Amino acid sequence: MAAIQISARTLRWLGGLLLLTGIGIRVNNALRFRAELGFDAAGNLEYLHYLQSSWALPSPESMWSASHPPFFYYAAGGFWRGLRAIGLDDWLLPALALTFSALGLLVVAAAVAMVRRIDPEDVLRRAVAGGLILFLPVHIYMSPMVGEEVLLSLLVSLVLVGAAWRMPQLPRPGETVLIGLLCGLAVLTKLSGILVVLAVGATWLLAAWRTGAWRTALFRCALMAGVTLVVGGWFYLHNWQSYGYFYPQDLAIHQKMFELPPGVRGVLDYLRIPLATWTDPQLLNPDLLRSVWGSTYATVYFDGHRHFLPNSVGASRLGGAILAFALVPTVAFFVGLIRGMGRAVAEPGGRDTLLVAMVGISVAGYVAFTWSNPWFVTLKGSYLLVLCLPFAVYASEALVAWVRGPGLGARAIVAALVALVILVAAGFTLGPIFDKRDRGVHKARQVSSHQGLQPFERTASVRLPEARLSQPTQAT
Repeated sequence: MAAIQISARTLRWLGGLLLLTGIGIRVNNALRFRAELGFDAAGNLEYLHYLQSSWALPSPESMWSASHPPFFYYAAGGFWRGLRAIGLDDWLLPALALTFSALGLLVVAAAVAMVRRIDPEDVLRRAVAGGLILFLPVHIYMSPMVGEEVLLSLLVSLVLVGAAWRMPQLPRPGETVLIGLLCGLAVLTKLSGILVVLAVGATWLLAAWRTGAWRTALFRCALMAGVTLVVGGWFYLHNWQSYGYFYPQDLAIHQKMFELPPGVRGVLDYLRIPLATWTDPQLLNPDLLRSVWGSTYATVYFDGHRHFLPNSVGASRLGGAILAFALVPTVAFFVGLIRGMGRAVAEPGGRDTLLVAMVGISVAGYVAFTWSNPWFVTLKGSYLLVLCLPFAVYASEALVAWVRGPGLGARAIVAALVALVILVAAGFTLGPIFDKRDRGVHKARQVSSHQGLQPFERTASVRLPEARLSQPTQAT
């Protein structure tokens, strides 16, 4: 049977349709999603409310989110002040959701640009790479939420594109300063931003090992690290000087989280992927409580925490179908990653070295974090949004090869991808099929002592609960 043939013009129309659909989903969700239901919503909105009256850096113990690095909060707080200055008080939360949804679309642009740089003649691969992020459920449902994850994903993606652009050559000094600036902002957004600094530095040193250009590579590493420390390191130095630690851990204000299940992690938790991943994709399922990667998969391609979708049988059935079809891009990513690892070994210090290093360092960091914080709320696919660029690059490489193959296999792959896009678009567009009113799979246990709290509203005063939440809506 002949391979599937698609003209360049058809591909451009297809890419445009995917883009418009992805934009429409995000605009709709930004206007409909209730901000108080998002991850860490109470603490994040409390921090932003505080910044409306003071620019002073708060004590880490003063609010749930005050221990977080401040770039997202000060950027969002300044944005709110600007809206209030021009009389758009009623648009504070919708405008913030729309803005960060738009920033999330820049991650799609970065992925398309990177694929075009790697394979400039392949229009289909660019469309597939963009579509993989446009219809990635975790990217869709995090876009309207008040939090750092989408911003961090953008900053990390820009760092990876900037560092990889000239590879295997090293960047110019001016480009290195820009990379350091973006790294510093990433570190100032979330501590895990340091992972991309490590990946870039390791790649440059491996390039020096291959070419012998040690002086140039060491200078680039020092320049990047210096700018990163100036831009992003001051917050951690401030903590050390003021409180005696670089980064707060196990604060009293977060103690309620320590009571959440399962409470301990074992090696088997990182090896088992239960059937419940597909049959009951919500993270309080007893089987998923003991499965790190099953839970993570259910939050990358679905809303396992139910912060975005309702707690309903229909949502669970949709999740099972999405998670089944999502095996296709998941397997494609690992196939592409293995190919990339082979190229990285053959050419140390190239683009594949950078992308493979970013994947390896991020997964290692995620494993270390979930091991030392053994609660189901720390299993979040949004922590892996920093891997959007490697995911798009490697999954698209394998998928286009499969689609262009002969026989029924290629048509089956196309059918699975089309079904996945349709299901994600239908399920993760708030309104037509699902809307969100309940508080998520774990809220009944966590907010039982705060039944009198009123939800946040999109008003001029951005009303907050009078009693500060002393327990999480989600792990930091």
